[in-house]
Amino acid sequence: PVRGKAEALGIKEIYIEDLTEEFVRDYVFPMFRCNTVYEGEYLLGTSIARPLIAKRMVEIAEQTGADAISHGATGKGNDQIRFELGAYALMPGVHVIAPWREWDLLSREKLMKYAETHGIEIDFNKGKKSPYSMDANLLHISYEGGILEDPWAEPEEDMWRWTVSPQAAPDTPSYIELSYKKGDIVAIDGKAMTPAQVLAELNRIGGENGIGRDDIVENRYIGMKSRGCYETPGGTIMLRAHRAMESLTLDREVMHMKDELMPRYAKLIYNGYWWSAEREMMQKMIDASQEYVNGVVRVKLYKGNVDIVGRKSDDSLFDEAIATFEEDEGAYDQKDADGFIKLNALRLKMQAHRRK
Repeated sequence: PVRGKAEALGIKEIYIEDLTEEFVRDYVFPMFRCNTVYEGEYLLGTSIARPLIAKRMVEIAEQTGADAISHGATGKGNDQIRFELGAYALMPGVHVIAPWREWDLLSREKLMKYAETHGIEIDFNKGKKSPYSMDANLLHISYEGGILEDPWAEPEEDMWRWTVSPQAAPDTPSYIELSYKKGDIVAIDGKAMTPAQVLAELNRIGGENGIGRDDIVENRYIGMKSRGCYETPGGTIMLRAHRAMESLTLDREVMHMKDELMPRYAKLIYNGYWWSAEREMMQKMIDASQEYVNGVVRVKLYKGNVDIVGRKSDDSLFDEAIATFEEDEGAYDQKDADGFIKLNALRLKMQAHRRK
């Protein structure tokens, strides 16, 4: 459909490319190695796609000898920042054309009228009602606008496109086993898959089980709050499973340091700084931590819930001989805890004396 629309507008050089493998391999997987969540809920499905789109736009501009790129992001949103910061980082002298900011088409209604006048077909056009502002890629679908601009209004059930409602999901749980190598999923139920195949399969099975719906009010980089709904079935499963794999294989302090870094890393991606020096530095730290994040996680999916029901690894740091509540045959001397507690209580005792 997009090719026909471009041809109807008289465009001669048309580039429509499948970047799904690069997207998941070089952007989604690296992001999930950090268990990345923005403001506690958003899995950054739109944010993480923008640096790749900017990169490919710049590559095509350079390939064709163009000196400008354009995008359809609004002047109120985050995407204009993400596209343009990415483009300037990769092609410093590029000129950016942003019609939402430069022309008089400042609302969706005006855009719909323009499209109607000029014979430009709009998908999901419902008469006078503007469609939701939707963004879809292999990681998620986002929905904004329409009734969602009222934070009190419940989303319409027919809005959701990838997931059944948890109430309508099967009454029997689904079990899957995810195999990890250096922090990335390489197989599902023992079947080796490419990164894009992994995410597509997790989207399918997650959607069938009502996994991954989210309704969020978030803080945009430009200062306003916005309400958005998201479907991220595969990403929701990946987040839970990766944390489970790390819980078995990561050193305690490494895990805690990653948890401290994560909000800053998430903020960089959300705000459009994927190509920044600080994100690249943090990525090297994160990737180094994944050397021993290998093994298998068993996941139970049931009516919107993702439960971890098993994990195993040849690189596990879990020692049953030490952790057991039964006799440990001398693997751990519980008397050692006495001095440990007293040393750590010393400053608390001094504070207590001062208060008295």
